[in-house]
Amino acid sequence: MDMTYFKEMEAKIPHGKVRTRFAPSPTGYMHVGNLRTALYTWLIARHAGGTFILRIEDTDQGRLVEGATDVIYRTMAECGLDHDEGPDVGGPVAPYIQSQRRDTYGKYARLLVELGHAYYCFCEKAESAEDSGDFNREKDPCRDLSPEEVQAKLDAGLPYVIRQRIPEGGATTFHDAIFGDITVENSTLDDQVLLKRDGLPTYNFANVVDDHLMGITHVVRGSEYLSSAPKYNLLYEAFGWEVPTYVHCSPVMRDQHNKMSKRHGDPSYEDLKAQGYLTDAILNYVALLGWSPRGELAEREVFSLRELAEVFDIQGVSKSPAIFDIEKLTHFNALYLRAMAPEDFARAAEPYIRQAVPNPAIDAAAVAALLQARCEKLTEIPGKVDFFEALPEYGADLFTNKKSKTNAEVSKRMLEAAVPMLEALPDWTQDAIHDGLVALAEQLGVKNATLMWPVRIAAAGKAVTPGGAVEICRILGREETLRRLRLGLEKLS
Repeated sequence: MDMTYFKEMEAKIPHGKVRTRFAPSPTGYMHVGNLRTALYTWLIARHAGGTFILRIEDTDQGRLVEGATDVIYRTMAECGLDHDEGPDVGGPVAPYIQSQRRDTYGKYARLLVELGHAYYCFCEKAESAEDSGDFNREKDPCRDLSPEEVQAKLDAGLPYVIRQRIPEGGATTFHDAIFGDITVENSTLDDQVLLKRDGLPTYNFANVVDDHLMGITHVVRGSEYLSSAPKYNLLYEAFGWEVPTYVHCSPVMRDQHNKMSKRHGDPSYEDLKAQGYLTDAILNYVALLGWSPRGELAEREVFSLRELAEVFDIQGVSKSPAIFDIEKLTHFNALYLRAMAPEDFARAAEPYIRQAVPNPAIDAAAVAALLQARCEKLTEIPGKVDFFEALPEYGADLFTNKKSKTNAEVSKRMLEAAVPMLEALPDWTQDAIHDGLVALAEQLGVKNATLMWPVRIAAAGKAVTPGGAVEICRILGREETLRRLRLGLEKLS
């Protein structure tokens, strides 16, 4: 076999620094486990000042979903996980889409046959069985065909797959950065398919070839791939290639016994965004699903993406499965919402405010200012502020409040005094409304809360509101506030 092509491919491989890749299949949404793999892969590269690569693994053509590649690009961009090389930006080892590398895999599969570590298999097997690698080596007559028999079948145009030739005896040991050394008896490994009948590689073979040719130094993936790692190792050794650092991450679980799964209604990244969670909060929480900072940072939980890149190390990754706790994510989200600059929060909140309050006379930024300290998720906003658009139906019993020392009779007296005072205010500003109500309470000989409670109930029609009487009246405007207070008086009369 002419080795010129292989030498040229070797010459292109970048060396000298950490190179990691995120290699998703475009099969739909970005689930939480996928996002975590992307994040850890990006963090390893950024922490080391290395190169982060995006590679699209589309060899399983039957599972491809239209538009899924766009979801990958959009999610990575939203999360700030920028890639240095990839299908859209190019790079020294392009192309970065597996289906465009088809010829490469065929050449390397045939090279492996030449080296004695793979063989042509002409047995009738379904594609699904080829993919799963579920195959009994001892029963495969093709494993021991002579070169002449193989050539005769090829010349006759018989369809074939190329299978990995697993050594007969002995064991294979591989090293993982999280799980340490793992040894597997070769007798337990199957002769997996490397090249399918359609000429496309299986996931496992394409991964090994691409990772080597792209100079990948660290391979991050889920611990469900631990069982395939010995076969990867045998492929690297068969080609005489250096084995990258394996980083197998334990699964993200819904509870003690079940992995997260879209089929069971567990949220993807896009679902979490739609549920009102901020990207920064999602990323921070996902980083801590199976990794924890060490040393003086061990107790710290809140990190920006830049800070994560500074402190992330593989030694902090846990062997134990991580349980996804939506309440913990909600706690993170509340912290992030409260830490936003007021103008940033107002910008994020406005679409949700306008869902419930389309009236342009209501100042969305002023409403947002009431919400920032009282909001855990953006999707809670419409239900908290809908009273600004229309006064809800409410009963007179809301005017009775033990703590504020109000009942129907007291509330009626308070509103009767508040209406003319508010009507006469020279300016409709927060300070003017506040000072007017405080002075009126003193004049009436009651505590501030005794006056403020009925004013707020009449203005909002709700027992719990973001903001108090003063802020609500100011945002509603004088005319609407007085209309609502008079309606409250009617309920109490």
